[in-house]
Amino acid sequence: MKPRTRPPDLAKRYEKPGRVSAFVIHVERKSRGENARDAEERLEEAIGLAGAIDLNVVEARIAPLARPTPATLIGSGKVAEIARDAKALAPEVVIVNAQLSPVQQRNLEKEWSVKVLDRTALILEIFGERAATREGRLQVELAHLTYQRSRLVRSWTHLERQRGGFGFLGGPGETQIEADRRLIGARIVKIKRELEGVARTRALGRQARRRVPFPLIALVGYTNAGKSTLFNRLTKADVLAKDLLFATLDPTMRGLKLPNGARVILSDTVGFIADLPTELVAAFRATLE
Repeated sequence: MKPRTRPPDLAKRYEKPGRVSAFVIHVERKSRGENARDAEERLEEAIGLAGAIDLNVVEARIAPLARPTPATLIGSGKVAEIARDAKALAPEVVIVNAQLSPVQQRNLEKEWSVKVLDRTALILEIFGERAATREGRLQVELAHLTYQRSRLVRSWTHLERQRGGFGFLGGPGETQIEADRRLIGARIVKIKRELEGVARTRALGRQARRRVPFPLIALVGYTNAGKSTLFNRLTKADVLAKDLLFATLDPTMRGLKLPNGARVILSDTVGFIADLPTELVAAFRATLE
């Protein structure tokens, strides 16, 4: 398949001079049975995700993948081709619409001489910008820390071995990377405890709503499908509703009177997306409940 650039309408839609420039690549796994149209739709979605955090998409294409390469995911020929184009376009970040292992991410950054984000990191960036409530911020931080802990690699000079102990018998001590991992682990434990409290509070809220004689109706669906727009139209609310992926993260509830006079509670929710990273499913358990 020939490299594909952005459709003209998307080029205009996400052209944002002065913003961080991005090169978006959708990895098309042939074993998944995707056809050309599916791949184009997935590429468009990836461009939309980049646009959701105001990245200026300067180039986008599909990278066919017959067999994953352990070191870089995509083949060496495609890696070299993208390296040449990245050198010419000089993007500040390359978005790979696939899940990369820490080693693959590090190797691609070396080959392309630019920061690389995979699909998980991109969605985490969006959630980090959108989270407004304390619960949402905790969930995003938990997902970020879980993701980053697996990507602590010996790639920078500050990760040299520290001297530990006292006097002359302290020995070499722990490495900076081990200290970082330990601090991240402690923070993850603390956040999980706080989120358990959030879950208990939500359980109490659900019990209270069961005692209220009003049914609860939740608007669910794909991200950017129009849930918040419908929610505002029905309830006369002013919830943020934009043509943007993941514009809504925190659930919102309003009372609604139906044409037959019955009263219900309507809830706007975070949207779904294909291939949602497992870290986010776990981190957003309380919201998904």
